[in-house]
Amino acid sequence: MLGIVAAIVLFFAFLINAADLSTNDVFTSTNVMLIGLALLALHVSGVGGGWATRGRRR
Repeated sequence: MLGIVAAIVLFFAFLINAADLSTNDVFTSTNVMLIGLALLALHVSGVGGGWATRGRRR
C-alpha cells in the first residue's frame, strides 16, 4: 500500500516540477519528492506490507 502512495506522491512532485508551479515553501517539488522517497523506503523495509503469514492453523 505504501508503494502505491509513494508512486502517487512522486507523480505529484513530477507535475509540480514539470509545470513550474509556484507553491509555498512547504509543498515544493523537492519536499514532495522527499516525502515520496521516505514512503518508498518504508514500503521496501516492510512497513505496511499487508498480510503477515504466521503459519498454518490446524
